Amino acid sequence: MNKKVELMAPLKNFKSLNAILDKTNAVYFGIESLNMRMYSDNFKLEDLNKIVKLCHDNNIRAYLTTNVIIYENEFEMLEKILNKAVEAEIDALIIHDIGAIELAKQKGLKFHISTQANISNSRTAQFYEDLGAERLILARELSLEQIKDVKSKLNTSQIEVFVHGAQCTSISGRCYFSAEVCGSQDYSANRGRCIQPCRRTWNVFDNQNNKFLYDGVFFINSKDLCMIEYIPKLIEANIDAFKIEGRMRDPIYIEEATSCYREAIDAYYNNSITQKKVDDWLNRLRKVYNRGFSTGFYFGLPKGSEIEREREGNVSDFRKKEIGKVLSYYPEKKAAKILLTSGKLKLNDEIYIIGTHTSTYLRQKINSLQIKQKKNLTETPLVKSKSISVGILVDKPVKKNDKIFKLEVIK
Repeated sequence: MNKKVELMAPLKNFKSLNAILDKTNAVYFGIESLNMRMYSDNFKLEDLNKIVKLCHDNNIRAYLTTNVIIYENEFEMLEKILNKAVEAEIDALIIHDIGAIELAKQKGLKFHISTQANISNSRTAQFYEDLGAERLILARELSLEQIKDVKSKLNTSQIEVFVHGAQCTSISGRCYFSAEVCGSQDYSANRGRCIQPCRRTWNVFDNQNNKFLYDGVFFINSKDLCMIEYIPKLIEANIDAFKIEGRMRDPIYIEEATSCYREAIDAYYNNSITQKKVDDWLNRLRKVYNRGFSTGFYFGLPKGSEIEREREGNVSDFRKKEIGKVLSYYPEKKAAKILLTSGKLKLNDEIYIIGTHTSTYLRQKINSLQIKQKKNLTETPLVKSKSISVGILVDKPVKKNDKIFKLEVIK
């Protein structure tokens, strides 16, 4: 068997990077200009050296997305970005504009062809391979059998596919719906500024037959892709890289999705996958943001059941609830004093400490509770109106005013 498949995690900000440092082989992210997720936090160009160094220090490959169509007046900005990418020693660019490809080649940068190029057959794949592409991110509309066929006809280029996350109703995300609805290219999906009108309810009236086909339903609201059950099939198809979608998701989503796929990939290679593990991964993925799950085009054309028609946005039964904040951190004791503002804490509760204006991300179980001089408590009083100060042990450093969250079932 060839080398192990690469797992790629999305990055929204430094918090999400800190959430998956020990869980992924690679990350992909955008900066403030020229990427397909312009409504995400994104990173500043001057942060590029810091991001790549942190990744490389943790044996993680770093891929920069510059995968929008490039207009004539944007090449000066693109060249500035690519020069910084060379300086930072980025591992590869994710691009598809031919002009951007030519500029990347001039700079000596490795490049991956974005799914925006809609590579759907071996001839197109070979064209980009001949251009020098290290990797091809295939169109999302291919079946697993088609992916295998394309891969078998390549000589040097790797193949990457999406395995989890949001799916676009349009062909590989190439869509004019958002721009048309808004009446402006400023909201074009092809420029990373989609307002996601496909996630709304719509009334569709058939004038010829004088009837509503869809009357106030989410008729093009695609469920999310989830291939955790089929990791063995995908690995055995000789795919080189698995990508998790989610550059606009919070770090809890990014960490949980990355953790589940990391465990599934590792379990395949050590021959320890069981149905019990698969069920556990699915349950964990259902707890974080999702629109319901689908297998996309992998096993044939999606059916109507793979559209979430009833509910908008997140269908998980769990939501992130803020319960307090950090008051102070004591490095010598690896402890923090927190202000509990809602609910209560008990031993073995899982909490998330996330920075508002810092890069803090920490997920851990409560293994110690102290209120004033009362140590070894098993739980705190229930906080309804008056906040209380609580001492807890923490696995990593945190900062004053970092917020504390729990995932709780919606009532």
